[in-house]
Amino acid sequence: MTSTPTSPSQSYLSPPSAEEPGGESGRWAPLIRNETTTEIPVHLLFRDDTGPTALTLPSGAAVVNRRRQGTGEQPRVTPRAALRSLPRAASASPSAPGQACSVRPATPADPGLAERPGAAPSGWYAVAAGTVALAAGAAVVWWTGAVPAAATVLLGLPPRPYNGIGLAVWALLALLVLAVLFAFGGLGRGRVGHAWVLSLFGDYRGSVRRTGLVWVSPMMLRRRVDVRLRHWRSEPLPAVDANGVALRVVVLVVWRIRDTARAMLAVEDHARYLREQVEAAMARVLSQLPADAFHDDAPTLRDAEAVGDALTRMVSAEAAPVGIEVFSAQPTSIEYAPEVAAAMQRRRVAALDARHQGSVLTSVVDAVDDTVTRLTSRGLVELDDYERKALVKDLTVAFYTGRGGG
Repeated sequence: MTSTPTSPSQSYLSPPSAEEPGGESGRWAPLIRNETTTEIPVHLLFRDDTGPTALTLPSGAAVVNRRRQGTGEQPRVTPRAALRSLPRAASASPSAPGQACSVRPATPADPGLAERPGAAPSGWYAVAAGTVALAAGAAVVWWTGAVPAAATVLLGLPPRPYNGIGLAVWALLALLVLAVLFAFGGLGRGRVGHAWVLSLFGDYRGSVRRTGLVWVSPMMLRRRVDVRLRHWRSEPLPAVDANGVALRVVVLVVWRIRDTARAMLAVEDHARYLREQVEAAMARVLSQLPADAFHDDAPTLRDAEAVGDALTRMVSAEAAPVGIEVFSAQPTSIEYAPEVAAAMQRRRVAALDARHQGSVLTSVVDAVDDTVTRLTSRGLVELDDYERKALVKDLTVAFYTGRGGG
């Protein structure tokens, strides 16, 4: 018995043949169980550059499939994975050299400015205190005899002789008047869905979210702010996609004020700030993908859920430092600008027509192949090369015309 020498690559990497023990006929079983293979596009093998730009995928991108193996076609990335890889405004570390997307630092917020409850007792205590001070002042005036006789008779009070009002009595009356003004001047009505931001001589003194009759010091400046859930629907905003095509986008933003102190004191106009941040984030998100892919199944901006998630994350990160909580920022309409709408519509119709014709032609070719195979395999006809070509031509024309391809 003679043995055939084998190379190390054959002994360790070659699959077992059908004649070897343990081998299965027609089935390849790798000896290295954890091996993985990666296809390298052909056009990258002959590139002269050595930089990190060769086939750079976004972080977290999901490769779906390849339509033609070995042709150098770039892997298709899902829209959600492509948009999830956008740079966020977060306090992350700087990007490494060669990284595709750099992380932009978040907008700094004043750490000493945060909402805290302000001093605002129930207003009924102030009403009681003001009433007592008012009654005390009236009693002092009656005791000094300064009440006219007609008013005394009308109120049923015993008359008192008037001997003048001393300095001490004037001071007591002034104190009681100040108490009445201070008690009734600080009354306010707290409403559901609204809050007051209190400040004293430019210093933040707290926020009041109570409802009903409340009392706030008249010395404090009160600023009312709406803390209800609000929504804002934008007008058509200009933008461009990854190909530079002009777009008109309408965005619906659902938000509310979470920190009243930062919303009122950290920014001049929180509503205007939010609108401008939505426009900036929309420009960044929409410039990452094309609006339409006419000739392939690449990710586009038509995936409204993925675009909305990316836009919501970006706007939330930008609005958080000013006390605004963004629940959703969804594009309700992504259309082409009027100056390019007609041309892009014709291109879209042409792409749809070409895709339809391609699918029809594929089904026709499959039907012709199946018909010819059945006819020849069952021995119904015997065809030479010329007759086969003629039959294939006639069947193709007939099937393609019958399926509306003509």
